[in-house]
Amino acid sequence: MKQDKAVVVFSGGQDSTTCLFWALKEFKEVATVTFDYGQRHSKEIECARKIADELGVSFHVLDMGLLNQLSPNALTRADIEVEAGDDGELPSTFVEGRNLLFLSFAAIYGKQIGAKHIITGVCETDFSGYPDCRDIFVKSLNVTLNLSMDDQFVIHTPLMWLNKEQTWKLADDLGALSFVREKTLTCYNGIIGDGCGECPACVLRKKGLDDYLASTEAGEES
Repeated sequence: MKQDKAVVVFSGGQDSTTCLFWALKEFKEVATVTFDYGQRHSKEIECARKIADELGVSFHVLDMGLLNQLSPNALTRADIEVEAGDDGELPSTFVEGRNLLFLSFAAIYGKQIGAKHIITGVCETDFSGYPDCRDIFVKSLNVTLNLSMDDQFVIHTPLMWLNKEQTWKLADDLGALSFVREKTLTCYNGIIGDGCGECPACVLRKKGLDDYLASTEAGEES
């Protein structure tokens, strides 16, 4: 039986779109919330809006521009290069406090529309070292949100223990493989679909897809 109402923290990328398809299967009513934090590509918000419209779910944008002032990073500043972290350093794409704020505001928004369930695409398996993608952080914040608002929210993380290959498999199991591949925006250079093929996000996405397609071909041959 489907549960009542959920809010998906939604960027229009591979992970959050896969989570949106998961939520549509699990919940009677699904809303999306997207955050404008001064990211380089306004195309990300446009892509998210288009996907939400196509799938027939509500779409709400919250202004989080303060993040741009407080946490300079490669996703919001054109003068900062997109670089993977070396020697234990976090990648230049890490936005301090982003998931803390996003999930908190998603819960506040959820309370206004009567949604007790918050879905996010964070993942500890392919998380690039981001501390706010860890399971322990999500569980801790879930308790804090419930105490702060005297409510009973549940934060769902369908991708938490999946690598990118398994995330593609989930999309396929949900009947959304082609949709996710062709219509989502993961690329740091703002190219929808398979992206630029060179930035860290595209490299991770492509490797996962290649691994998944190879595994399905091997399964068909055996």
